[in-house]
Amino acid sequence: MDGIAWASSAMVAARTRLEIATANLANVSTDGFRKHVARGRLTASGVEVDPLVATAQGALRRTGRDFDFAIAGDGWFRVRDGSSIRPTRDGAFVRDRDGRLRDDAGRALQGRHGDLIVPAGASVDERGAVVVAGRVVDSIALPSASALRTGFLETANTDAVTEMVDVMAAQRSFESAEKVVATIDAASRKAAGDVAALK
Repeated sequence: MDGIAWASSAMVAARTRLEIATANLANVSTDGFRKHVARGRLTASGVEVDPLVATAQGALRRTGRDFDFAIAGDGWFRVRDGSSIRPTRDGAFVRDRDGRLRDDAGRALQGRHGDLIVPAGASVDERGAVVVAGRVVDSIALPSASALRTGFLETANTDAVTEMVDVMAAQRSFESAEKVVATIDAASRKAAGDVAALK
């Protein structure tokens, strides 16, 4: 693999790092957002960067609203988006007139038996159980070591300062690799010119 190919792969890797950092920066205020971390590696094709989801817990912010939930520990809320079920850590829900809990996109929170129904007067405990008059009618599926915090939301597990530093570092890496490509290309052209002159 020649120098231009290596430097070009470094440019692609830097661009990927930049995309990851800017996406994290754009979501710094998104509740439940889990940032991506760039992990670089050397391969036969040059430098490659893989985005990995950071599993660190975001800070919990008190809202006091009955249907704002935060998971303390591992796990995800499952919401129905049409015919598909999607995971999310954003636990901001509102109760519709049928008792379903929906997020701001209208997706229904899922319990163990389909759409989670929370009747009037029901409560949701720290295990995610919907309790009506002392009886559990459904529950939010949670890992055994995790707990549900009612009246809280989990903030993004990233911060603006760190992501701005990563953006600038990725930009510098891209510019450095770009200069290497230009230098190698110029040297190759000069060498080809010198050879032609000797002939």
